[in-house]
Amino acid sequence: MEAPKSTDSDGSTTRTDGVVAMSRSESERLLAKQARRESNARTYPRHLPLAIERAEGVTVEDVDGREYYDCLAGAGTLALGHNHPVVVQAIEDVLDASGPLHTLDITTPTKDAFVDRLFESLPDEFADTARVQFCSPAGTDAIEAALKLVKTATGNRSLLAFQGGYHGMTHGALGLMGDTDPKAAVPGTMPDVHHLPYPYDYRCPFGIGGEDGHRTSSRYVERLLDDPESGIVAPAGMVLELVQGEGGAIPAPDEWTREIRRMTRERDIPLVVDEIQTGLGRTGETYAFEHADIVPDVVTLSKAVGGGLPLAVVVYDESLDVWEPGAHAGTFRGDQLAMAAGQATIEYVLENDLAAHAERMGERLRSHLDGTAETFDFVGDVRGRGLMLGAEIVDSTSEPDELGSYPAAPDLASAVRAECFDRGLIVELGGRHGSTVRFLPPLVVTKDDIDAIAERFHDAVAAAEREVVTA
Repeated sequence: MEAPKSTDSDGSTTRTDGVVAMSRSESERLLAKQARRESNARTYPRHLPLAIERAEGVTVEDVDGREYYDCLAGAGTLALGHNHPVVVQAIEDVLDASGPLHTLDITTPTKDAFVDRLFESLPDEFADTARVQFCSPAGTDAIEAALKLVKTATGNRSLLAFQGGYHGMTHGALGLMGDTDPKAAVPGTMPDVHHLPYPYDYRCPFGIGGEDGHRTSSRYVERLLDDPESGIVAPAGMVLELVQGEGGAIPAPDEWTREIRRMTRERDIPLVVDEIQTGLGRTGETYAFEHADIVPDVVTLSKAVGGGLPLAVVVYDESLDVWEPGAHAGTFRGDQLAMAAGQATIEYVLENDLAAHAERMGERLRSHLDGTAETFDFVGDVRGRGLMLGAEIVDSTSEPDELGSYPAAPDLASAVRAECFDRGLIVELGGRHGSTVRFLPPLVVTKDDIDAIAERFHDAVAAAEREVVTA
């Protein structure tokens, strides 16, 4: 005889003996519970409706047994992919040794080894005079620390940021953000932030594009800095991404970057390079600033540097190290598991030259994406660096601007993302109006993985086009 049943509010059916019989998929059940209990601010589950149960390498498997290529990878956090053996072993070694898990900023052999590897990963001309500050564990915490650092060191208050930039969601970082939507509902964000034009070839802020566009940008910035009527008092620092991630995978031209470094150095403006998403091999160099062969004053790091666990640091020139003891802190700045995982990750990236691998795999993926753009007019622009790529989705039925660029097509981009998901490919959107499909696969991705990812994307674009035609 079958046991009596009762229907739960999440749509499952529970027998009185405690056994659950599903009337919907397990992913749907867990997503429904999440929607009831978690904040309205949750983001990814709204358009990536899965509940992940297992993960390995470049793939994840949901609770219903479906497998996906993961080109989100913790927003670029998982440099070595999910559950890489060297990371797992590093964590197990700390646990097996009964080592401390939390030490505030008291040093340990694990912390010392992490700092050794971190400094070895940096160019000598930066590392030789560098200091490191451990922060609370998110990248936005590193940005907050960097802002306090340069304001303290210079005694100045103004900050220079860039249109299209993203540096986190805390108070100071939000003030730096280019995207106005997240700031609109938050009055009183950090004052005295001035947003400068960032070179964006497809949508040049000066309506020029190409080399002339980025040269105009650098000339504009320099003249602004020297103009006593600019309205900007002496800056405490400039904060810059060398590939704008959330801004749509937009890479800064090397010549422009060198000009920015020259003018900030000549004017004693500390240059803060945000490597939170680009750092540790993703762009085809260990650090994105190495493409232009510059030396920043401050580098913010998180994501990959913790090996997939929460960790954030600020590395900066010793000349800026003037703050008093306790001037910046963070309860979880002593996470030993993250430091062990980070050390193992840095070692693996360097020993296996994953930066060069990311460059090769990025070129392969970009070639596929260029092919898709040649086939479908609404893939308006393919760009990025290494394994930090984007494909901007546009309305090719509208009139282009004077540069030949079409308006953004956010609804179509969302349709492409959904079609990718249906084909077992996880991607996210970014850029103006959320119209750029972004690719951030783990750095250990193989040629076969790249080909499969590109094929699924191509098929998703074709399916989205059919939807538009039949709508």
